[in-house]
Amino acid sequence: MVYLAFALCCLIWGSTFLAIRIGNEAVAPVWAATLRLALAMPALALLAWATRARWPRGAALQGALLFGFFNYGVNLALLYWGEQTVPSGIAAVFYATVPLSTALLAAVFGVERLAARKVIAATVAFVGVGVIFAGELSLAVPLAGLLAILGAATAAALSTVMLKRAPRQDTVPANAVAAAAGLPVCLVVSTLLGEARTLPETSAGWFPILYLVVAGSLGAYLLYTWLIKSWSVTNASYIGVIVPIVAVILGAIVKQERPAPLTFVGAAIVIAAVVYALRPAPQTAVRSAAPAP
Repeated sequence: MVYLAFALCCLIWGSTFLAIRIGNEAVAPVWAATLRLALAMPALALLAWATRARWPRGAALQGALLFGFFNYGVNLALLYWGEQTVPSGIAAVFYATVPLSTALLAAVFGVERLAARKVIAATVAFVGVGVIFAGELSLAVPLAGLLAILGAATAAALSTVMLKRAPRQDTVPANAVAAAAGLPVCLVVSTLLGEARTLPETSAGWFPILYLVVAGSLGAYLLYTWLIKSWSVTNASYIGVIVPIVAVILGAIVKQERPAPLTFVGAAIVIAAVVYALRPAPQTAVRSAAPAP
């Protein structure tokens, strides 16, 4: 069951980047993110009510709001807008750097100490990101789109740190509050961009939005919550390594995305750096105090 849950999480989250790109063809990008949050927020609230989870208050509420502002607001707005021009697989590779960015930002905000392993991995990963930039720019992918995706991944990392700084809280109601905080951000950005804020007129237009709500915001989340309670957290964290690979494959099959050869080199560097960072730290052998025979 744990392997099945792991595979489903990888497949669902690996497909969300493709779903966003497909949805952008029918609905204005940031407006699509707004609709997604408008549907996800009551769904999460209902789930929190059904499970009788405790809603955040005080400092916990502030942490949930900051998490929502950066993750559901800034992150989704930049991601949806950037995926108008950036291949979905490449967007997923950028998100593979989130654990490393989180480690750096956690040290900046005094949440966790920064291990040397994470510094090395982050340095190597961002070299890989630079290689990806070079490869995609050679294919005339707009620099603004690439910067938007990188900014989105950084905002996602910052949101995690904001939540980590807050008191421990139930995750379902925290995400419901976060979705409520991110909704007005996406709505304001959509308005400033002058997007057409109309509802999809076809089932093909609604499908990516509903898929992202049901599978991405609810299904995969519940699977992952069960997984980390039933399996090693380190094993579960490798989902972040598999997701970009799934996204690249799906993008190539469905949308005929063809990244530059140099982009694959950069992606390999990023994934290798993340694998290195996720490996458990070696245990230090304990020397015996007994005298040698």
